[in-house]
Amino acid sequence: MTMKFGKISLLLLSFTVFCYAVIAVPETCPAANVGKCGDPDDWEGEFFPGIYKIKYEGPSSKNPLSFKWYNAEEEILGKKMKDWFRFSVAFWHTFRGTGGDPFGAPTKHWPWEDGTNSLSMAKRRMRANFEFINKLGVDFWCFHDRDIAPDAPTLEETNANLDEVAALAQELQTKGKKSVLWGTAQLFMHPRYMHGAATSSELEVYAYAAAQVKKAMEVTHYLGGENYVFWGGREGYQSLLNTDMERELNHLARFFEAAVAHKKKIGFNGTLLIEPKPQEPTKHQYDWDAATTANFLRKYGLIGEFKLNIECNHATLSGHSCHHELETARINGLLGNIDANTGDPQVGWDTDQFLVDIQEATMIMLSVIRNDGIAPGGFNFDAKLRRESTDVEDLFIAHIVGMDTMARGLRNAAKLVEDGSLAELVRKRYQSFDTEIGAQIEAGKADFEFLEKKTKEWGEPKVASAKQELAEMIFQSAM
Repeated sequence: MTMKFGKISLLLLSFTVFCYAVIAVPETCPAANVGKCGDPDDWEGEFFPGIYKIKYEGPSSKNPLSFKWYNAEEEILGKKMKDWFRFSVAFWHTFRGTGGDPFGAPTKHWPWEDGTNSLSMAKRRMRANFEFINKLGVDFWCFHDRDIAPDAPTLEETNANLDEVAALAQELQTKGKKSVLWGTAQLFMHPRYMHGAATSSELEVYAYAAAQVKKAMEVTHYLGGENYVFWGGREGYQSLLNTDMERELNHLARFFEAAVAHKKKIGFNGTLLIEPKPQEPTKHQYDWDAATTANFLRKYGLIGEFKLNIECNHATLSGHSCHHELETARINGLLGNIDANTGDPQVGWDTDQFLVDIQEATMIMLSVIRNDGIAPGGFNFDAKLRRESTDVEDLFIAHIVGMDTMARGLRNAAKLVEDGSLAELVRKRYQSFDTEIGAQIEAGKADFEFLEKKTKEWGEPKVASAKQELAEMIFQSAM
C-alpha cells in the first residue's frame, strides 16, 4: 500500500486478524543495525547475528535456542517428524507483525527495517525471511501477496512489484532448498474491500478481487507452492437488513468456480484451501466453521475442488475445539492444512498465539495420524509474538516452543496409538453394531418395521457406561 506519513502522524489500520499497524520513523539506519540500509543488496552481515542453526538437544537441555522435543529426522509411526508436520513460517506475522493493536502503537522495530514499505525494503525482508527459516530448520514458508510486495497506485505497478520480489524469493528458495507451503491474496485490508471481495455489493470490487487472486495464484504457482488459501475475512455481513445473503453466496460460489478454472488453465496442481472463521472482522462470515464450509461446497458442486485450512483459534471462536474441527474436516475428506495457533479463553477475539497446550497438541495429532498426515498441506504458524516481546531472538523462541509443543503432541498421540487402549475402549462402546443386525442398520437394510419387531423381542434396552473418565485417564497417561 502507498501511504504518506507526517512527522507525528500515527495510522492504526482497521483491526483485522493480523492486527496490522504502521508508524512513521525516519528513513535512516537504526542504531542497532549491524549491516547497512539502502538497497537490499547493500546489506552486510547476518540479519540474526549470534543465532546459529537451531538443533535438537533433547528434553534436558536448558538452551532456549534449541529443540527439546522436535527432532526432524526421528521416525514416529513410520514417518519422519518433519514429514508429519511440514512446518511453515508465516511471513505476515513473523516479518510484518509490528506489535501494534487497536489501543497502541507498534512496539517492534527490527534492525533491518528502515520505516518504509518500499520495494527495496520488501526485498530486504525476504532475505531476512530465508535466513530465519534456514536457521530455524524448516522447509516451508507461506505468504499474502501484499505482505511480501508493496501496493502501488495501479494494478499493473503492484503486479510488477510482486513479480520482482517473487523473482528474489525463487532465487533464495533454490539456494536454500525451501518451498512455499501456500500463498494467498490479501482481500480484507484495503478500503476497497470494506463490503467484502467476492461478496462485495460492487461489481468493480468483485472484478478487482478476481484480478488480485489471479495474480497471487500465478505467483504461488511460479514459486512452486503446494497449496493456495482463501481466507474470507470480509466475506460476510454486518447486518441482514441491507444484505442479499443468497446473492452474495451465489457470487462467492462463482468466484471459487473461476478460481478452479484458472488453476487448471495455468497448470497449477496445488490444493485450493478455504480457511473457516466465524466472525471478526465481520459479524458473520460465510465460512463459519468446517461443517458450514463443507455444506457450502456441496451445495455448489465444489466439494472435490477444495479442502480446508483449519485454524485452531478460529475453531474456538466458532464454539468448537480444534480437535472437533479437524475431525469434521477429516471425516468429510477435507482436511488439508492446519494453522498451528491458539487463543486466550479470557479474550474473545483472535489473538493468534503460539500453541503451547500439550493436551490440545496431542488431540490435534490424533486427527493427523488418523488422516495419515496432511501432505501436501502442513502446519503453518499463523501466530505472532506478544506485543511485549520485542527481542529478535523472541522470534526464534516462539517458533521453537510451538514446534516442540506439536512434537510432544505427536509423541503422545503415537503412544496412544501404539498402546491401543483408547481405540479399544471406543471399539467396545459401539460393539453392539458389530453384530449381524448392526451391520444391516449400517448398510441401510433395516427398516422401521423390522426394528420395531426386534425391539418387541428384546424388551427394554440395556445401556452400557460410556467410560468417559476411563478414556480421560488413558489419554492423560500419555502426557
